[in-house]
Order: sequence, then C-alpha cells, then structure tokens
Amino acid sequence: MPTRLVLASASPARLSTLRSAGVEPVVVISTVDETAVQAAAETAADGALEPSDIALLLARAKCEDVAAGDLDTDLVLGCDSVLELDGEVHGKPADPAEAVSRWRRMRGRSGILHTGHWLIDLREADEGGTGGTVGATSSTLVHFADLSDAEIEDYVATGEPLRVAGAFTVDGLGGPYVTGIEGDFHTVVGLSLPVLRTLLGDLGIPWHTLRSAV
Repeated sequence: MPTRLVLASASPARLSTLRSAGVEPVVVISTVDETAVQAAAETAADGALEPSDIALLLARAKCEDVAAGDLDTDLVLGCDSVLELDGEVHGKPADPAEAVSRWRRMRGRSGILHTGHWLIDLREADEGGTGGTVGATSSTLVHFADLSDAEIEDYVATGEPLRVAGAFTVDGLGGPYVTGIEGDFHTVVGLSLPVLRTLLGDLGIPWHTLRSAV
C-alpha cells in the first residue's frame, strides 16, 4: 500500500513541486497564527531567533496543528519559508508598499532563502509506524537582478510578491528577476525534495513509496 501524505500548506508551488516528483498529497491548511507562534518562541528564548530557526519553528507549528486533526493518512508535512536579508527576516509583505520597499532593498543584492520542513509519522505501530517527528531547514543563497523602479512597481502590481515569502518567486513571474542561486532550487520554491527524502529515510520510509501514491 502506498504511503499517504498530507501537505500542511496552502502553497500552490509546494503542491506543484510534489506533483512534479510523482507525489499526490492531500492538502490540509493549518490555522496557526504564525506571528503569535514566533512571538511566544522569542519570549521563551529571551531574544530573537535565527532566521533558519524561525522557518523550522513555523513549519513545525503548521505540521503539528494539522496532525492534531482527525486525519486518515500516514504522514503530515509542514513547510515554511523566510528570506534573510541583512540579518533581518522577511515573510510575505503586508501590502504593496512594503513589497516595493523590500524590492528596492533587494535589487542587485543577495539574500538567503530558508525553508523549514517538519514531518510527523501517524502510521499505526503494526503498519511500521514510529510515532516519530523529524525536521530540518534548507538554506539557499539567491542573487537578485538590479531592477528599475518601473520593473519593481510593475511586478508588485501583479500581486504575486504579496503571496509569497520574500516577495519573489523563482518559478513564476519573478523568475526573470533572479539571476542565480547557490544551493537547492526547490528550497527557493518552498519545499526541498532532497531534504524530504532524507527526513523520510529518518523514519524508515523509502522515497519511492510516496511516489507510488500517484
């Protein structure tokens, strides 16, 4: 029997990435208040978290929120992405003005895109279930083109930058504005397939058992 996967994310890019790799997950969107989760964690830590830790924290929160529901599945995967620029963390812009301002800072420069992954094994013990939870963050250096003000304003007007972490995509309308990446391409899209394969291996699940779920 194929291994069943629930994706705890509303991201079309993450869903498309899995489908392109032969995996057909069920999508269940979490109701987590990301701002509250991060604030609580930083209060407990008595200070700001590292950008890579924030991505993993939010991925875990989404995953655990969905896994707590009444699901008929084997695994739940949560992901979250943030852009690190000048040591600051950036998720989705709040409005077009913020997206324009951010792109004016990003243009001609480089940032680090961090994507956190959290995986929970919900299989029964007699089905090989471990009850395990595993996670990891993948980070990729992204180089941005030196956009003109007109290009920035036109791109923001498409609405795409408001829907994605870091205010850009590499696999969509923002592709022409990314001049290069150093690391895993899928990390920038929002879900690293090599990282997911490794996490599955940690739970004793071969990658191909997911792929056969198509």
